[in-house]
Amino acid sequence: MSTVAQLPRGFAALVRPELPSLLKEIREEIRTAVPHYARQLDGPYARAVQMSVELSVAGFVDRSADPATAAAATVRRDKLYHRIGRFEAYEGRGLEDLETAFRTGARVCLRRGELLGKRHQLPSSLLLAYADRILAYGEELIEVARGGYLEARAEMEGSREGHRRRLLRLLLAGTPLPSTELDELADQAAWPMPRQVTLVALRRGALPTRGALGGDVLVDLADSQPHAMIPGPVDKDRRALFRAAPSDIVAAIGPTVATCDAARSLYWARRTLALVASGALPRQPVTYTDEHLVTLWLAEDPALVRALARRHLGPLADLTGAQRERLVETLRAWLATHGNAVRMAEQLRLHPQTVRYRMRLVEQLLGPTLHDPEGRLAVEIALRGWQPAEA
Repeated sequence: MSTVAQLPRGFAALVRPELPSLLKEIREEIRTAVPHYARQLDGPYARAVQMSVELSVAGFVDRSADPATAAAATVRRDKLYHRIGRFEAYEGRGLEDLETAFRTGARVCLRRGELLGKRHQLPSSLLLAYADRILAYGEELIEVARGGYLEARAEMEGSREGHRRRLLRLLLAGTPLPSTELDELADQAAWPMPRQVTLVALRRGALPTRGALGGDVLVDLADSQPHAMIPGPVDKDRRALFRAAPSDIVAAIGPTVATCDAARSLYWARRTLALVASGALPRQPVTYTDEHLVTLWLAEDPALVRALARRHLGPLADLTGAQRERLVETLRAWLATHGNAVRMAEQLRLHPQTVRYRMRLVEQLLGPTLHDPEGRLAVEIALRGWQPAEA
């Protein structure tokens, strides 16, 4: 049953000429607001997405003009949005992106209504009624899609996908279970139990489709921290699959571990994703935890790294900023080249004599630390977490 009352018939006549540009503006706003739908607007589902936008906007205008004749179009629209809700459930996503798209479209329509109001000097009472009905209409569409979504989720709970999600949760819970119970659930999920697994942490708001991860992957894209479980290590073919993922996808691949240690792999994958989000690691579609183990180790206890820096690099704090950075740069080159002045000069693009002069200053400040193996290790670790203000 419609929750949207009739607007004056003349209003629909004002809005109808706006539809082509309005639809284009809605699509562009959705492209910006929901990156996941931006890919669909350019991909194989482009026509379906475009049709859904057209049906919803045109349906609102038709209903304003004549609710009785618009009833058939409303049925067609509801069938489409019911299917869209089911599709989101099958893809393992929540309804947040879909709701954002609906509300984005409603905001664009509200802005266009304000422009029409100014252009045609419409009464404020009409514009307020229009705003109320646009917002109510958007909520009506969300409810239709939610019905399809919940229906599909209920069906999936007893299906293979439901078994796969339950299996994934159990493997990550770390609770010891009889192997017979796990094997039975794995059979129901059509997922042969591997000896090793690799976990993937995913950033919300830019999630891949199941196909982008591989059909043999257990996924939970609706979780507040979306993740996936790959059977075995990430081989060459899987890496190629990740390289082909859309550029707005952000994922972190944890270490390969025994299946019973799956939660540990997910923990490190999520820590890696957090470092990417903070800028401590460069942003790229896929980051492999195994390539950043030292950074992850240091990030586990930053207070200890800062204490180490104060202890072993403290004398540098008394220098001016420019002096300190020059000596830190020289010290890093010294560690990287094992003290080879010629290679240091090449790396720093300085004369070898300048490099030797700088190192004499470093040795005067840091004392015998640089000549002790344990001290050199401590200095190198401290430099990884170097923060001049904290030294």
